[in-house]
Amino acid sequence: MHSMSEASGTAVDRALSILEATAERAGGLTNSEISRRLGMPKSSASYILRRLEQRGYLRRDAETGKYRPGLKILSLGREVLSGLDIRSAALPLLRQLVERTELTAHLAVLDHGEAVYVERVDAPGFIKMDTWVGRRMCVHSTGVGKALIATLSRSEIEALAHEHPLTRRTPNTITSLHRLLLELDRVRERGYAVDDEENNRGARCVAAPVSDGLGRVAAAVGLSGTAGQIDEAALPRLAALVTECARRVGRQLGRPLRSG
Repeated sequence: MHSMSEASGTAVDRALSILEATAERAGGLTNSEISRRLGMPKSSASYILRRLEQRGYLRRDAETGKYRPGLKILSLGREVLSGLDIRSAALPLLRQLVERTELTAHLAVLDHGEAVYVERVDAPGFIKMDTWVGRRMCVHSTGVGKALIATLSRSEIEALAHEHPLTRRTPNTITSLHRLLLELDRVRERGYAVDDEENNRGARCVAAPVSDGLGRVAAAVGLSGTAGQIDEAALPRLAALVTECARRVGRQLGRPLRSG
């Protein structure tokens, strides 16, 4: 009995690993690439791939033989996002924020030690940020990430840094735990976080935590733009607007949402 549950557990892990690997690779992956990358027998990979394709979770390109995520995943994702009331509460407030700043606004939540964008409102004009709903971001190098983890305990932050190493994304990235803890102290004092070209060169972000009625951080609101758009002169005004937006989103949580 034990070996049977162990085997089925392995199969589930393998199927999920395959889904994650194909989702991460823009052009998809072939059976042999998947078995090599995940270190599993080609026959096992082949069986799981066929089943996932039959169920609509993967689709196979007949010419290249590469597997990509199928539309079934999209429908699951929609269900997850529709389950987040916070998106409905935040969307009109994010739109107002974009109107007032002409920058791109995001709503992010903490999920398994990473910041995930669950809502986004684009800035008007030609400058577009390389972001999308569902994008997973490092917490140590992003404004929304720092805002999300600032109230965690020291031991929680240490565990998070152990699980997700503080990799250098640009010359400005914080890569030591000591510096990250000091930075998070500043975030708590100011009430907002800044990504000063720490995740992408030439891009800055200012973000604030959204607290639910129980004082827990439920999400973060972020404003992203170029380093020229978010310069030292603009920062105080933008920080005030982001902090106010995050406070208003927090006030909406737990209330019944009005239609229209």
